[in-house]
Amino acid sequence: MMGENRKKGFWLDPRAKLFLILMCVLSSMFAPSLAYQFALVLLIALLGVMFGKWKYSVKVMCFYAVICVLTVWIMAEMTGTLRTMFVAFLGLFHKVYACGMLAGIVLSTTKVSEFLSAMNRIHAPKKLVIPLAVMLRYIPTIQEDWHFIKDAMRMRDVSPTPAGFLKNPGMTIECIYVPLMMAASKAADELSIASVTRGIENPNPRTCLVQIKCRAADWIGMGVAIAFFVFELCVRGGVIG
Repeated sequence: MMGENRKKGFWLDPRAKLFLILMCVLSSMFAPSLAYQFALVLLIALLGVMFGKWKYSVKVMCFYAVICVLTVWIMAEMTGTLRTMFVAFLGLFHKVYACGMLAGIVLSTTKVSEFLSAMNRIHAPKKLVIPLAVMLRYIPTIQEDWHFIKDAMRMRDVSPTPAGFLKNPGMTIECIYVPLMMAASKAADELSIASVTRGIENPNPRTCLVQIKCRAADWIGMGVAIAFFVFELCVRGGVIG
């Protein structure tokens, strides 16, 4: 029944998601201009909306639009060393932003059981699969702890913002960052123990309530990613335009 309910919404095979991340990295590396970077981020935002992450997609899209406007203004108005410094930093930011955005969507929409079953299908080595599986569960756990710590510290008038850190750095480190580091270390140990207890090292084939196979949506998504990357290569090579 869980598998049937999952199929009613938009769903992609974990293998297709990994392929989309790979193509996103390549597309971001070979983007011929800022316009193509913006188009790539827009495509990822549309994918996030299809997954139901419309708030996340709108938020990160609006933020990226502001960064793009800032980049264009710096390129047009600034000169000298300051311009070079900002252009170098923003150039790296643009290359990484799309990949981080897609990774956030993949992490929030992929269950560990689905990921393990998909990796078992392609016979991925355990040394690669186990760390990635722990990471899929680790990041949401740390985010949850971070929100709990922030809510608790607001009662003591301690803010994790840069302004709060500059106002009272000692209290911010003691009340926010130290508990977060301790929670992160504890979560890593607990997740590792839980994974071994649940048989993550079991060599036998895994089973999953969701049927793991590439459907039409997976092939369409991978086809769009390949087409976008090929189009970028053609533009860079002067074949188009």
